[in-house]
Amino acid sequence: MAFKPSALPVLSLVLACAFMVRTVQAQSHAFVPVTQAMLEQPADGDWLMWRRTLNSWGYSPLKQIDGSNANQLKLVWSMPLNKGSIQEGTPLVYDGVLYMPHPGDVVSAHDAKSGKQLWEHRRKIPEDIGDYIQAYETKRSLAIFGDTIIFPSNDDFLVGLDAHTGQQKWQTQILDYRKHPAQQSAGPVIIKGKVISGRTCMPSGGPDACVITAHDAVTGKELWRLSTIQKPGDGVDTWGGMPWEARWHVGSWMTASYDPELDLIYMGTSVTAPAPKFLLAGNDKKYLYHNSTLAINPDNGHIVWYYQHIVDHWDLDHPFERLLVDTAVAPDPKEVEWISPDIEKGKTYKVLTGIPGKTGIIYTLDRKTGKFLWARSTVHQNVVAGIDGKTGEVTVNPATTFKAKGDTAEVCPALTGGKNWWAGAYSPLTNMMYYGLQNTCSDVTVTLAKPDAEALYGIAGRDKLAPGAKGIGSVYAVSAETGRTAWKYDMPGTALSLVATAGGLLFGGDIEGNFRAFDQKTGKVAWEVNLGSSVTGYPITFSVDGKQYVAASTGSSVTTASQRRLLPGLKAGTENRLYVFALP
Repeated sequence: MAFKPSALPVLSLVLACAFMVRTVQAQSHAFVPVTQAMLEQPADGDWLMWRRTLNSWGYSPLKQIDGSNANQLKLVWSMPLNKGSIQEGTPLVYDGVLYMPHPGDVVSAHDAKSGKQLWEHRRKIPEDIGDYIQAYETKRSLAIFGDTIIFPSNDDFLVGLDAHTGQQKWQTQILDYRKHPAQQSAGPVIIKGKVISGRTCMPSGGPDACVITAHDAVTGKELWRLSTIQKPGDGVDTWGGMPWEARWHVGSWMTASYDPELDLIYMGTSVTAPAPKFLLAGNDKKYLYHNSTLAINPDNGHIVWYYQHIVDHWDLDHPFERLLVDTAVAPDPKEVEWISPDIEKGKTYKVLTGIPGKTGIIYTLDRKTGKFLWARSTVHQNVVAGIDGKTGEVTVNPATTFKAKGDTAEVCPALTGGKNWWAGAYSPLTNMMYYGLQNTCSDVTVTLAKPDAEALYGIAGRDKLAPGAKGIGSVYAVSAETGRTAWKYDMPGTALSLVATAGGLLFGGDIEGNFRAFDQKTGKVAWEVNLGSSVTGYPITFSVDGKQYVAASTGSSVTTASQRRLLPGLKAGTENRLYVFALP
């Protein structure tokens, strides 16, 4: 999809901030403001941010629902979500109220037990937004602080709503979407009273659109912004002397993790545009800080350390969740290809681990220093030829890189990734990480002879099954200590987001509409139901008045639309809807 610059005047502030609120019923008891301490140690029954906790585990300590009774789960309530072509929302639940982001700039509040709507907020979307920003309807998550619900808007504002009524309290423009367009698909996280948010950035917006920002969570005032693209003159230039205005599209389009003890924010970054590096300054440059993990000082936005996972030529982004775990580190060389020789046996490390990018490779780093510890492949990949265990330096497979327009290569995973925006989970019960992954490849062809801001990545590819794969999707359970695969569950369609619980279960859905509960230790399915449409939302679990609930939502997304082409017999629909389950 091309994005056309426009000479139209900027919308008036009145139009830009127009919204509609419908309030049905206020909360019936006193609202206790959400504090930073509550975010760092949330009540067991609440779900206060995208992955529930700042370590991004996607884990709940609730255990009322377990392997002995999960097969008794029943639907309690459901509701339609706002129309839109992309639905990837995560509910928040606080003190018995569920807050739901809908496609587009719509947020609603509900009694979490019954689903009764308390209020709805609809922000007016500018009519020309699609001329500048791709997939602008995406709304993955919200944040809550004090008595304010906070979200990034389609038109590049940060917005605060009154949690009682849905009325707008404040808004702050981050970027002018006509001059510096950026997609704000992921909600922010609150760290030390600051709203930390990232975004993708359209090439037509230039490098100034590629920023991570911090805002005061009470007032919305901007506190700092960090460029995710190295500026000329900032140390050794990794962009080969390219002018600033030609450095495009290093975004940070998912949500941060945070370690309060080390006082570091961890965010991942995406690819450049165009993707093939011969179209920039050559295949031998690094182009910082694309496809990297950034450890950031929350007080000033300065980068403390970084680790680059791969120099990309194929749109294999690395912006996904980073799991923060304290664990012994003893990688098994039978399953782990790349291991640091400096690992101290028996030592408990503070690690940053998980699958940060589309390659499907698990990376484990020392999260204090960024030092490489180990990495292993999961699904079939052919883009990383090797990783130096001593330095962590990644070597790209030259057979998958390009030198001219028209060059073609088989690239695995496919451009939609072994992993993508859907989230994995970690359970402290098993010390295992769990991921829904794709077994696909693409035949990728270069479509440009020179950079073009309207052509985005400069490549074209079509997904196909990876060699030897029987189906598209697999759920992997991998030890955070050894890197060994404990179990794997294969399925015809793509496995999507997961959530782990203290009941020993792992909940997750797939593109075929199946929503399941797995046993964390064995992978055995304890319960499943088909919701009729692809389970594209992030599932959560919460409790109200001592009763545990599980919520999941359905719809469509850019990636699931692509994956459907590989499933000609797929019957699942694309209805945007939220479902809430509980025991009888």
